[in-house]
Amino acid sequence: MPYPTIDDLPESVREHLPHHALEIYRAAYNSAWEQYDHDGERAHRVAWAAVKHKFEKNEQTGQWEPKADEA
Repeated sequence: MPYPTIDDLPESVREHLPHHALEIYRAAYNSAWEQYDHDGERAHRVAWAAVKHKFEKNEQTGQWEPKADEA
């Protein structure tokens, strides 16, 4: 199902991503949900790919940060 707000995202996503990455995830998920006939698993993969396009996980801190060319 699509997510009306960031607060509706799964806790496993909310607790790991910064706010802007959550916005990207939600928008990508909701778009993919519609585009791929309500396929939640596929929408999840699309959403993570969208986040990884703009953010990367810092190996030292474990935190998601904007990519250097996106800052």
